[in-house]
Parts: sequence; structure tokens; C-alpha cells
Amino acid sequence: MVDTQAYADIYKRHLLENVIPFWLRHSPDCEYGGYFTCLSRQGQVYDTDKFVWLQARGLWTFSMLYNRYQKDPRWLDMASRGADFLEQYGMDRAGNWYFALDRRGRPLVQPYNIFSDCFAAMAFCQYGRAKGDRNADNLALATYRNILNRKDNPKGPYCKTIAETRPLKSLALSMILANLSLEVEPLLDQNELNAVLDVCVKEVMTLFVDEKAQLVFENVSPDGSHCDCFEGRLINPGHGIEAMWFIMEIARLRKDRSLIDTTVDVILSTLEFAWDKEYGGIFYFLDARGKPPSQLEWNQKLWWVHLETLVALLKGYRFTGRQECWQWFEKVHDYTWNRFPDPQYGEWFGYLDRRGEVLLECKGGKWKGCFHVPRALYLCYRELDAISHCGDGSA
Repeated sequence: MVDTQAYADIYKRHLLENVIPFWLRHSPDCEYGGYFTCLSRQGQVYDTDKFVWLQARGLWTFSMLYNRYQKDPRWLDMASRGADFLEQYGMDRAGNWYFALDRRGRPLVQPYNIFSDCFAAMAFCQYGRAKGDRNADNLALATYRNILNRKDNPKGPYCKTIAETRPLKSLALSMILANLSLEVEPLLDQNELNAVLDVCVKEVMTLFVDEKAQLVFENVSPDGSHCDCFEGRLINPGHGIEAMWFIMEIARLRKDRSLIDTTVDVILSTLEFAWDKEYGGIFYFLDARGKPPSQLEWNQKLWWVHLETLVALLKGYRFTGRQECWQWFEKVHDYTWNRFPDPQYGEWFGYLDRRGEVLLECKGGKWKGCFHVPRALYLCYRELDAISHCGDGSA
């Protein structure tokens, strides 16, 4: 009999005693507000630019923990630091969220990336709940509605491709909108929420999931067919697996066991396809037909890919009781915990080479901040604790 409570204690203890203290110590900018995310292995700031989506992710993390785990005033203070900075400097006059600011909050990079908006909406919804702040709720809702308005042309004037020549639809916005809509559920009318979730489920599961291969494609033609080019053959295993647990959560709320089973099938198929059978770990990018990927970093092993996989496997195991989910969880857990956490200075390394050796010692930067590690640790703890107390959902 597996001691799932022992696993749960590992995840909870590491979150509360290792990861969150690292960000509380090193991330706050006590002079100008907001958070430093470019942190060395030891937590020293090596760049002061502030990337809006990471500022929002940090705000979401501390607000979420305050709301869902414990009313720790340090977490609310940390959240307020990010909320005040973002509200003052994060948007242009049209309400679009910039991609990057300098330390003082002056804009550096235009709002070309709609994911800044997505994480801002998530963040201010959680913060509004934590603070009891209707202004934060209104900001979250206005941002969410703006995202829906931009959905079909998310980059607007900043798009580099010529869509008329090769129209491709990206998985990224469909998958994140599924999760975002669940996050802002308290602010939405139920009919509006269901309508958006219906679209997300349909797009992800009928356009991007290839039924025969049981893989999630990163880019497809508008009719769901596959274009024989770099982008059209691209498999991003981490994205695909993360998308599946987003859809699994929708299926759970709707008591749709068939859809849950389908998402689990895709997760397991993706792992079989993307697991490095020589060195272990999950590849970053792959070509669906085994051709050379265009991404030179294709064979790196990234922190978020493995963490999101752990979340997905535990949800799959709790909702279905399928032993393959638990077997894969133990395999991915062992690989992940033996390589990514830094026992000396805390937090996790983000980037490993194919052999599992650390490529970059930094704990944060332009793409890594206070989000994937704490979110996954919290979600894994919660799933393991539920399994320990209630068993899996196989019955």
C-alpha cells in the first residue's frame, strides 16, 4: 500500500519551508514596488526589469495561497506589493497589459503578448477575493472581457506572420482560457462561463488533440488538420499535458467521466511519446513525425513541464483510479525531485540538459518566476491529501 500521506507531506513541507520563503526573502522590490524575478541561485538580483506576466503570476500565487490555504498576513502583504505596482504601471491607455517594464514601472515592451492579460485577470480575481477589493474584481473582469474580444486576433498589430498564406491556430490561448475562465468563475454569469468553457473544450479536444495519435498538437489549421511544416508538426509535451488537466477540471465539474478518461488517455500517450528512454525526463519539444524540430533547445528538460505532469497524473489517478497514472507519477516524481530542487539555496533549478545536468543555476528570469513550482507543489499536496483521506475515484 502506497503511503500517499507521506508524499503529501513532502510537497506541503517543501512549499511552505523552502519555496515560498525563498521568494519572500529575495523577490520584493522594497523601493519601487513589485517583484524581482531575475534571481541567481543564491537569490541575488541580476536584472531589475519586470515582466508583467511574471509580476501577475507572483500576485496570483500569494493571493491564491492566502485564499485557499492559510490567512498569512505576509502573503497578503506580498500580494499587495504586486497589485499596487501592476495597477499603477501595468497597462496602456486602452487597458492592454504590457509585456515588460523597467524597475520603476516605465514600459519597455509593448502589449504584444496576451498572456500578460490572462495572468493579470487571474491575479486580480484572486487578489480581489483576498483583499475584499471590488476595484480588483472590476479590473479582473474588464481584462477578461478584453481577452475575449482579442481572442481571434490576440497579437493584433504585433503579429509577424502572414495569416492569409498559412493560417494556423495556436493551442496556447485556448488552453489558458479554459483555466482562466475557471479562475474568474466567481465574477461571471453561469451562462457566460458555460459558453466559454464549451468553446474551450471543443477547440482543445477536437482541433488540437489528434484522435489517432492521442497527442496534442501545438498548432493546427483552422479545420484541425495538420500542416506539414515546423509549426504544424510541433508537439510541446508540457503544454499538451497541462492542457489536459485544465480540461479534466472542467470535466470533473460537469461530471463527464468520458471526457476525463479521454484526457487521461492523452496524458499517458504523450508521456510514452515524449519520455527520454535513454536519460529519463520529458523532452521540451518534439516533431510529431520524428523530423528535426526547429527549436534548438528541444532536448532540454524544464522544471514546469515535469511539475505540470505531476499535477496531471495525480488528478488523473484521483479521478479514475487508473494504476498507470500512479506508476507514471512515481517515475516522474523520482526524476524531478532528484534533479530540480536545490538543497543548498532553496527553490528549484529551471533548465537541465538532456542528461539531467543543470544548464542554468538561476532561480528566476524572464520566463521563470514564482508560479509553476509553488502552484504545482500546492496542487500535488492537495490531490495527495485527498487521495489519502478519500481514496481514488475508481469507484
